[in-house]
Amino acid sequence: MHQTARPHVLSPQSFDELLGGGGGPETVDALRASERSWRLLVVRALLDAAATAPTGPLPPLAEGWRLLSRAWTVAAPEVERLLSYPAVGMWAAHTLRRLRGTVDHHAPLWAETGHLHALAASAAVRAGLEFRTHIPVRHGWAVLPALGAMRVPGSPDWTVAEVSARDGDVRVAGRRLGGPDWHAPAGLRADGRTLLLDDIDPYRALRTPGVPEPLDSAVEWQELFGSAWDILHATDRDEARALADGLVSVVPRPRSERFRPHSASSGDAFGTAVASVPDDGEQFASTLVHEFQHNKLSAFMHLFTLYEDQDARLYYAPWRDDPRPLGGLLQGVYAFFGVTAFWRRRDHPLGRFEYALWRAQTAHALGTVGRSDGLTDLGRRLVAELAGRLEPWLVEPVDGRARAAADLAIADHRATWRAYHLRPDRGTVRSLAAAWPHEAPPVAPGHGPTLVPGRPVRGFDTRAVLTRWLLADPDGFERLRDDPGATVSGARPEDIDLVTGRTAEALRACHARIVRGEGDPETWVGLGLAARAEGDPAGEGLLAHPELAAALHTELDGRADPLELGRMLAPETP
Repeated sequence: MHQTARPHVLSPQSFDELLGGGGGPETVDALRASERSWRLLVVRALLDAAATAPTGPLPPLAEGWRLLSRAWTVAAPEVERLLSYPAVGMWAAHTLRRLRGTVDHHAPLWAETGHLHALAASAAVRAGLEFRTHIPVRHGWAVLPALGAMRVPGSPDWTVAEVSARDGDVRVAGRRLGGPDWHAPAGLRADGRTLLLDDIDPYRALRTPGVPEPLDSAVEWQELFGSAWDILHATDRDEARALADGLVSVVPRPRSERFRPHSASSGDAFGTAVASVPDDGEQFASTLVHEFQHNKLSAFMHLFTLYEDQDARLYYAPWRDDPRPLGGLLQGVYAFFGVTAFWRRRDHPLGRFEYALWRAQTAHALGTVGRSDGLTDLGRRLVAELAGRLEPWLVEPVDGRARAAADLAIADHRATWRAYHLRPDRGTVRSLAAAWPHEAPPVAPGHGPTLVPGRPVRGFDTRAVLTRWLLADPDGFERLRDDPGATVSGARPEDIDLVTGRTAEALRACHARIVRGEGDPETWVGLGLAARAEGDPAGEGLLAHPELAAALHTELDGRADPLELGRMLAPETP
């Protein structure tokens, strides 16, 4: 693993591709090469920081490094692939943070640093070496990264196991690989491409280390990946190839609610995506595109500085319920630019809705990012490139029903975010209350609202999820009408009315709820959506200032009619 150091250089074509949200196979190869160097730097820093750390019942870390180096001299390509495995990056970054005292975890430190021995043993097995070493056992599992895990029944939560290889006979804790206690991750295959389904590595989950959770079967995942690959390949062959070259593994998580998939990625783990069981191949393809965009931008940001935000400001992110820092918002616009491009090519009712939704929300967030003074010159160039590519998409015709549904989802999310995360200035509220019921200016004397973390009672996407049901599965939507909350968490009957165009009924229900003293943010926003659809100017006021309307209603002890408050807050029409 001793090679002459050379600076990493992106070709002008690759540089431009990444700034524009793309990146073909050659560009992804360049990112993988740079991430290899990044990975080795982090591992080297870990070893330096662990020089005086206790090793517990394990051998010195130097022995693990020597075994890893032996394996590399015999089978460099195999060991390079192992070192590039995403969970190895998570292990190195997490353990280095522990050694530096910036994170904590319940695992003994020797088990975290000693994962190097497991890495070395996995490399030695791949290289066909004869060796003997010891590796950590976590909650009954001895893991060889990217190779498999051995169940060690009856062991303490934290102990060690011997790994040995002689004459091709590899044993972990005295058991042969391939036996009943051995679990190897499945490979998802399509068209000669393979993604490892990592259900065992303790560092696979991207946030905190865990324990192996072997799946009973990978059949469903295989079917979904086959379908997703067909969709990706049919959509854009070069982009599909680049994605397949860059992604190494998928970390499976349990199925979530339909149309509410969970996924994640990390800059410390280039080449992986955590994903809940997708609803179908279309959703899986979109998720892979989304997370690979994050992978690419994280690798790009290891080479170049895009922002230097020192003031810890938080911003509205149209795809999140919580406020996000500039770096998180930048990651989001890059990911959702890719998602928008994906849905732009998918011609069916749900795809048209997703395209209309995400092109508008991504453009909105790009405007926010572009106004930040925390971007570097290169960061501003990236934002300008993305905005320039997105701009012509904003005027492309979209089916009227899909566009109207997207407009509803956009207004809903933005207003609900305001209602939860903005607190109006007390002076403004008192001034408006004192002027009631006489006319008062929409913005009374005082300061602007304050950003605070709110605690949503349900996801801001609840009505959008109902819309997806309606567009993609009309029969299923009919079955959930009577009790929507049993299928879509947090959904109410008035939400059904809103997404199906029964806005007069939704208006009455939301109004009655507020009058009864049950006016949560979702209800105030629902009233605004319904009023706007009914042509009442109160709708614009409630959607523009839901936090102010709710605070003013409270200040007036509920005496003011909610719709009258909305009309007072409505912007003046020229």
